[in-house]
Amino acid sequence: MIAVIISIILLVLILIRVPIPFAILGAAGIGLLWVGGLSNLIGIVEVIPMSSIGSNSLAAIPLFIFMAHLVLKSGVLASLFTSASTIIGRVRGGTGIAAVLAGAGFAAVSGSSTAAAATLAHTSTETMQKQGYSKQLASGTVASAGTLAAMIPPSILLVFYAITAETSVGKTLLAGVIPGVLMSIGLASTVWVMGLRGHAPATPATPWRAKLRAVSGLLPIIFLFLLVVGTVFLGIATATEAAALGCLGGFLLMLWKRTVSWTNLRAAVVGTVSSSAMILSIVFAAHVFGIFLTQTRVTPHVIDFVESLPVPAIVVVIIFAFIYLVLGFFMDQMAIIALTVPVTLPVVEALGFDPIWFGIIVILLAEIGLITPPLGLNAFVVSRAANIRVETVFLGSVPFIIAMLIVTALVFVFPDLSLLLTISVK
Repeated sequence: MIAVIISIILLVLILIRVPIPFAILGAAGIGLLWVGGLSNLIGIVEVIPMSSIGSNSLAAIPLFIFMAHLVLKSGVLASLFTSASTIIGRVRGGTGIAAVLAGAGFAAVSGSSTAAAATLAHTSTETMQKQGYSKQLASGTVASAGTLAAMIPPSILLVFYAITAETSVGKTLLAGVIPGVLMSIGLASTVWVMGLRGHAPATPATPWRAKLRAVSGLLPIIFLFLLVVGTVFLGIATATEAAALGCLGGFLLMLWKRTVSWTNLRAAVVGTVSSSAMILSIVFAAHVFGIFLTQTRVTPHVIDFVESLPVPAIVVVIIFAFIYLVLGFFMDQMAIIALTVPVTLPVVEALGFDPIWFGIIVILLAEIGLITPPLGLNAFVVSRAANIRVETVFLGSVPFIIAMLIVTALVFVFPDLSLLLTISVK
């Protein structure tokens, strides 16, 4: 009963727009006071900050964020959409497909869905509208393409899940590769189908020489992706070491593009510190909330209850997946992971399912939450950047949500789609 009341308090705090870390910490603090008094709360708050964020694996988060800022400042992403459009050539919905491919490229070096959506909105939405795309389809394509950064390594959400679930960061990142590729294909196929139905025009034909020149615009992205993900896959580096290599790669790209300056480096550092502080504060708050759940023995009670249910184990996981889908409509993705995984993951493991596979399902569902009302963050980002009503963006995202649900169902039914690449990593 205590846990239920505290959960309601937490939900109320989130709904009234209290910042997520303070909402979690406030609710957990009330719960710890209730359970063990002031001495209990003070003792936990004295110990948890260092123990929760002092882990070496957590260093991957600020390093990946710093890498993303360096790449953005290098300017190599500026021509990504143009290069993709040229390579696609004369295809129905080719510009929209190029936006999806550009989104995958952004995902491979940024790890931030909102940054990818904002950049794509500036570079591709207006182009699509000039070619005859409706505002709905143009904005929906861009908003959904931005979600790819939640799955394709080096995804910050994947790293965050791995740390929260205490699984291998390297394996979790690799587990996102095939689902990320499938999601890219699903979104691109949606644009193509919309084109066949007359909602998207064909792009102009481009000669092969222009296509070959355009490939050079993708080489920096391929280089950085192989540097980060390739070293993890081959066992050359851990995820944290790969993140450090990514930072070095990002700086080399800045040198190559001659964009190294005090202003750019300062902006990259400030942006990294700001984002990292937000994420690590959620980690700290979630650890305090986790201790509250431990003291109230919520997880063992949930496991006992679930194991006593007269339904197959897969039905329980389907129910969890539906809950995650609904939570994505209303809550921040990191907050969802921080608050629910400590409760749901032990149940899933007790039922015999792989924790990394479950994490991929959670992230896939979190992607959908980025473009669904009322709080779909990518939809608001694209709306602001492209000066399009947010209702239009939400409507334009509907066909892509269907495609994302289909891909999620495929990964759910065939776990090897997420686990195949993890076999080579210890």
